[in-house]
Amino acid sequence: MHIHWSTTAAPSILAAFLASLVECVEALTVVLAVGSVRGWSGVLTGAGAAIVVLLGIVALLGQALTRIPLHLLQMVVGGLLLLFGLRWLRKAILRSAGYIAKHDEAAAFARKTTAMQQLGVARGWDGIAFGAAFQITMLEGTEVVFIVIAIAAGGAGLLIPASVGALAALVVVAALGFVLHRPLARVPENALKYLVGVLLSAFGTFWVGEGMGLPWPGGDFAIGVLVAAYFTLAHSAVSACRAQSGKGDNF
Repeated sequence: MHIHWSTTAAPSILAAFLASLVECVEALTVVLAVGSVRGWSGVLTGAGAAIVVLLGIVALLGQALTRIPLHLLQMVVGGLLLLFGLRWLRKAILRSAGYIAKHDEAAAFARKTTAMQQLGVARGWDGIAFGAAFQITMLEGTEVVFIVIAIAAGGAGLLIPASVGALAALVVVAALGFVLHRPLARVPENALKYLVGVLLSAFGTFWVGEGMGLPWPGGDFAIGVLVAAYFTLAHSAVSACRAQSGKGDNF
């Protein structure tokens, strides 16, 4: 499958960037909370070690993608990407409609800070700080790796655009965390998850169709149509949920 920058590579970067941005913001909250209480040496080492491991996983899995028949890879990974995107979209719809509470980074920061303070001050090497930073970075980073690999499975040449998007999100969030030294509580996380859910669902549907040999009208341009269709469907679902619950706009 020929890769067009405007129709496939650019959306791949955008989807990977937005999805990674959400995960990086959540990881940053914990890293800042632990670092502010226990010091930065162990925290930064733990987060850095996890990032190295994650980059290694992407490299290994990226090589493995070339050994699997493309149509089979698109069907399997496209199906998983579709389920993953619909899960994000479902949560975003319910949060927008007020059925479940939105994630509060400031509250999460306060809870983690309190928990770290109760563990006391470390002397010398702080294994707790290292372990906490490594664990949260691996936890959130694993979802990023899955998204990058799933997007890359759509065709030859997509691993680099997807990786660029994810790394750009990491750099942006890390830079903001370094400058502000506080959680990014004002990031519109639910709106980002809404958009990511739409993008991932559209990509997943497209890859499944490609794997099954379905002729998409317009080729790669069908991705844009799928994005519009999922966005319209999700917006209608939010409106229906709000009407049923009697709540107003709550993005």
